[in-house]
Amino acid sequence: MTVARCSVRSALLDEPMQGTASRVRRYLLIEDPGPWGVEALRDSRLPDGLKRELRRRSRFTGVRVLLIRRFGGPRVVRQPQVYVVDTAAPPTAVGGQLTDVRDVLDPSFWSTTPGPHPDLDQHSGSLLLVCTHGRHDPCCAERGRPVARALSQAYPEQTWECSHMGGDRFAGNLLCLPDGIAYGRVAPEDAATIAREYLDRRLDLAHLRGRGRYPFAVQAAEWHLRKELQLTGIDDLVLAQHQTDEVGVTAVFTTTSGVAWSVRMRISHAPPRHVTCHAKQPFAAPQFHLLQISKL
Repeated sequence: MTVARCSVRSALLDEPMQGTASRVRRYLLIEDPGPWGVEALRDSRLPDGLKRELRRRSRFTGVRVLLIRRFGGPRVVRQPQVYVVDTAAPPTAVGGQLTDVRDVLDPSFWSTTPGPHPDLDQHSGSLLLVCTHGRHDPCCAERGRPVARALSQAYPEQTWECSHMGGDRFAGNLLCLPDGIAYGRVAPEDAATIAREYLDRRLDLAHLRGRGRYPFAVQAAEWHLRKELQLTGIDDLVLAQHQTDEVGVTAVFTTTSGVAWSVRMRISHAPPRHVTCHAKQPFAAPQFHLLQISKL
């Protein structure tokens, strides 16, 4: 019996995407043309010692390491492009080419506070990352590569393929940096429009998974408030505070005019199921239900 891909099952179930962006504040992006294998930092062709140290530092610091490559780009990269991105407000990015990829082990790449990098310059542009990591999950290749192709044609300088970013069942997945805004179920015909909106500082609510620097329930709360107020500007809402209790989460946002809004969310869990194509165990994914929106 043929089992449907995880992205097909998720779409058929109409699984909500709001509140599913991976919780990441800081990214280290390293250009590596691949192949990446099942687990990029274990199976790629980066030097073995470097791969082990990247995995160790990522676990210790919380910095998410993603491998990136150009769609249809060179098979060998002599001076890899590297970016360090901090999605916390205000989001920042630095980038540059390294003579030796092992230089990413310099402590400046892993500092928890923004500071100068000896080999990187301030990057004022945006980065559009599309997960195409098919060995990790086939949905990411089957649905991600057509999106990467479309975006690379429309925005060649900003677009990169990337290794696993999370949320395979929502492929095609698009991560917009430096803001850390994630989109899911992106089709090739919609990709350039979503990217253009982001570059113009606007959000596409139909495909929005969330802003990764927020907790999952807060991501969902922001989506519901934006839908209620019809606000699509990236900077239209600022998170003022949030708190969790035995029922759920209350998040308070302020608008650019200084008006505060409270959003109350209840947290539950979906029935356990295999949420990726290669999952060995079922997982009960969290779900977020809007209880109340009130003006303060």
